[in-house]
Amino acid sequence: MDIAVLGYENCLGLGFIGAADLLMLSRRMLKTKERPSPYRVVTVSQDGAPICDGSGRTHAVDEAFGTLDSCAAIVVPPFFCEGGNSLPPTPEISAAAAWLRRQHALGAIVAAACNGVFLLGEAGLLDGRRCTTTWWRHDELKARYPRADAARGASLIEDRRVVTAGGPLSWIDLSLHLIRALVGDEAAKTAADFTVVDAAPSTQTIYIPPGHVSASNPFILQAEHIVRQAGDSPLTSVQLAQALGVSDRTLHRRLKEFTGETPKSFLDRVRFETARMLLETTQSSVKQLASASGYADETSFRRAFRRYAGMTPGAYRSWSLARRGVKA
Repeated sequence: MDIAVLGYENCLGLGFIGAADLLMLSRRMLKTKERPSPYRVVTVSQDGAPICDGSGRTHAVDEAFGTLDSCAAIVVPPFFCEGGNSLPPTPEISAAAAWLRRQHALGAIVAAACNGVFLLGEAGLLDGRRCTTTWWRHDELKARYPRADAARGASLIEDRRVVTAGGPLSWIDLSLHLIRALVGDEAAKTAADFTVVDAAPSTQTIYIPPGHVSASNPFILQAEHIVRQAGDSPLTSVQLAQALGVSDRTLHRRLKEFTGETPKSFLDRVRFETARMLLETTQSSVKQLASASGYADETSFRRAFRRYAGMTPGAYRSWSLARRGVKA
C-alpha cells in the first residue's frame, strides 16, 4: 500500500521532506520476514516535476499524483506563509484539491498539518466534519469554510478518514497516526521509539496566549471578564447569561458562533487560562489555585487542567519555568 506525501509550490519544505523521511525511516524499522514491506512511501506533485518550497529550495518528487491509481493515505504538509498570507487560488491548488477529493472517495485517509488543512477545505473534505488547524488560523478557517466543524486548539482530529492537526510540526503526529491506522498500535509505538518522538500528540492550548480568543469580539471579552471577576465564587452558565443580559439560548448560540465552545467548555477554558497564568506568576499551591480559578474542588481542577494542557498543574509549572530558562 502507498502513503503519498503531497508536494506543491510554496509548501513548507520541512513538512514535505520531514514526513517522507519519518515514514521511510519507520518503514525500514518495521520490516520483518513476515512483512517485508508494510507500506511504500511516495512523494508526488501535480505533474511529477520538482517543486519549489516556500524557502526557495527545490525538491524532486517520485511521481505525478495523477499516475497513482489509489493510495492508502496522503499527507498534506503546511504552506509557507508570512503574516496573513492565505492559500493561493492557483490551478495547481485546484488540481490537488480535486485529486484529494477523488482519493478520499476511493478510500484513502487524507491527513493535513497546520494550514495545509485549508487545502482539504478547498477539496470540500471539511464540510460537516470535525477538524482543527493551528490556533492562529482558526478564525480564518471558520470564515473560509463555514460548513466545517472547527475545534480551536485541538492537537489532532480524525473524522471519517479526514485527519487534521495543528502546528507547523504536526506532520510528525500525522505520520505516526497514519502508521497506527494502517499498520497498528504496536507499529506506531515502535516507530515513535525509533525516531525518538512522542507517540501522543501534544495540545496546542498551552501555547495560545490568554485573551487571544476574545481579542476581536466585545461580547466574548465581556464574558471572559465576568468569569475572571467571579474568582473563587462558583459561576454557572445560567449566571453568566444573566450577567451578560442574554438568555441561555442566546449565550449558547453566540459562544458557538464566536468560539465554537459550549457554555461549559467556555467556562472551563477561561478558568484554565486563569490557572495557567497563576501557575506561571505565583507560588500558590494547587489547592489555592483550584479555588482562585473557580473550581469547586482540587480533583475537578486537576482533571480539567490535564484535559486542556495535556499535563498536570505541577508538570506545567515545571515546563513553564524550563521554557523561560528559570530554575525551579
